[in-house]
Formats: sequence, structure tokens, C-alpha cells
Amino acid sequence: MPESVRLAKRVIELNACSRSEAEQTIAGGWVSVDGVIVEDPGAHVTSDQVVAISPDAKPGVLEPMTILLHKPAGVITDDAMQLITAASRAADDRRATTFLKYHLRNLTLTDRLEDYASGLLVYTQDFRIARKLVDDAAKTEHEIVVEVQGDLIDDGLKLLNYGLKFNKRELPPIKVSWQNETRLRFALKTPPRGLIAHMCEQVGLQVVSMKRIRIGRLPLSSLQAGQWRYLLGYERF
Repeated sequence: MPESVRLAKRVIELNACSRSEAEQTIAGGWVSVDGVIVEDPGAHVTSDQVVAISPDAKPGVLEPMTILLHKPAGVITDDAMQLITAASRAADDRRATTFLKYHLRNLTLTDRLEDYASGLLVYTQDFRIARKLVDDAAKTEHEIVVEVQGDLIDDGLKLLNYGLKFNKRELPPIKVSWQNETRLRFALKTPPRGLIAHMCEQVGLQVVSMKRIRIGRLPLSSLQAGQWRYLLGYERF
């Protein structure tokens, strides 16, 4: 039986590079074994296996990635990252990036959704985006479409815009308008979970469904439920 060695060692032999460069090349998806990309530097290969390094390989620290996911209603937020697979990537994702296991490491979920809600979730490896959406969350506007039922009390829409309390504190002005006869559009700064349902209850309405369609300047757009895509280089929150 042929003796096996670590893939990183084989890449060092083939590419005359350092160990760190070899590991970065493998983690970057630039190395294949018998035609299949292998991302684990610790994987073992035998002498009769064909190890190939892409001529486009650029060893170095990998760029931090940000992933936009359309969480379906009913999926627990804590479990939503399991939906991020190669198969669930949106077909029209315009970022020419190979999906790597590395892109799932050390992801920060910038804001949660109620389990019954659907819509945009942002996962990022980029500390700058995490700082903007987590540390400076109070400055970021979210747009949420809410399907409701019930009878709105007199001046109910006015109260939704200003005049209600949450956790015994007066809420700041919020932009709320009717999208159609049964849907309200909320535009507010990073709402805590439970806030919108509470607000609706105060004016005689019950929430049927909820969908976050925008965070900051970034819309959910055509991303389908259960699908994800990479943030494009020029997009900003």
C-alpha cells in the first residue's frame, strides 16, 4: 500500500514554497487531488494520487467574506447557517468566487430574526461590516413587511409611527405605512425581537407573517427563500 503524506507537504514539494504558503494555497481552493478540490491541508495523499495546483493560485491571507441569506419562515435563526451550502447558492450570484469551507469559519451573524419570520440575514467575516451592523446597530435602518389581521384602533397608524412604549420605554419615531390592505411596512433602526408584534398588538392587530427586505442600503431583492449569495465588492450597508 502506497505511503501517504499530508497534502501540504506534497504542495511544498511541487511548488517549492513555505508551509504557510502551501496551507494558504490549499485553503484557497487552488489544489485538487485526482481532479477534486481539497481544502484541508491536513488531508493525506498517496504517491499514486495526482495533486494539481491551479496556475491561477494566489497564496495569501484569504479575503474576508460576507454572506447574504434569505431565511425561510419557521427556520430557527440559530440553525439558519446550515442552509449555506454549495447547492443552495443563488444561481444568479454575480460574485465570481468559488465556495470554500473557509468562508464558513468565524462568521458573525449581525442581527437575528424571529423564528417565524423570513428575510435577510447577514453573516460576515469582515470586522468592518460587523462593527457597522453590530456595534453601530442603532444607526442602521431595517425595512420589514408585516402581514397583519384584526381591526386597527382609531389613530392606530399614527401611534405606530410615534406614541407607543416597549419594555416601559417610549419608542422613538418609526416610519410605518400601509403597503396594501393587509400589509404594513416598517422602517426602523435594528428592532429587538418581539418589538413589531408588540406594537401591532397595542393597536388591535395580530402579526400573521413578517419578512425583512432590507438592512441599511442593501435589499433582499430577488434572493429566494433558502438561498444565499456573496456580498459584492461595491455593495455597502
